[in-house]
Amino acid sequence: MRILIADDHRLIVEGVKLKLGELGPGTEFVIAMDVAELREAIHSPEASSLSLALIDLAMPGVRGNEHLTEVIEHLPHVPVIVLSGSEDPALMKSLLAMGIQGFIPKAYSPDVMLSAVRLVLSGGVYVPPLLLQERPDGAASATLTTNATQPAQASSDSLEERLRKLLTERQIDVLRLLSQGKPNKLIARDLGISEGTVKIHLAAIFRALNVRNRVEAVVASRRISGL
Repeated sequence: MRILIADDHRLIVEGVKLKLGELGPGTEFVIAMDVAELREAIHSPEASSLSLALIDLAMPGVRGNEHLTEVIEHLPHVPVIVLSGSEDPALMKSLLAMGIQGFIPKAYSPDVMLSAVRLVLSGGVYVPPLLLQERPDGAASATLTTNATQPAQASSDSLEERLRKLLTERQIDVLRLLSQGKPNKLIARDLGISEGTVKIHLAAIFRALNVRNRVEAVVASRRISGL
């Protein structure tokens, strides 16, 4: 497995390498310290063998999010996770909508980062709990979980009661697993249904909640709960 790490802070790079080394003894790393090195890495012949890219938002040579767009467009087979010092929910939403598979604030622990990376490598999307529990007025809920793979349990009864007015029981089951970042394949396996049926349920969920994608569906469900 080869992982691209793009960050201009050497201590962060070394810390990420050390933790992600737990993925297995065959894990290799490609390092880019600025946008020029990032471009060189994604255009090299070896880029086709990359399994994952972890990219900082703020590096020398960065202009907006152009470097992320370039990676996503040039290496569509490589999942991209953003590493950032920001915890702005609006920024997270815009980047997830752009096509990244995860957003990890640098304030999070190494264990959360490792869990998020494993989730993305398995085909899931990592959405920070901070975003999942955002209130309708834009403020973050005071009840947060630091476990990357578990949704918040607070007010779950209220959430289900409100969602039952919009969704069927099976659709609520699908949404619950979706909020854990699980891909369609794992949702289908957990519920004992086909991936095609999962897609049908997701389409119905999107229509009922008036949203366009998976991230918006999870955020909308949290807002309905009144968190």
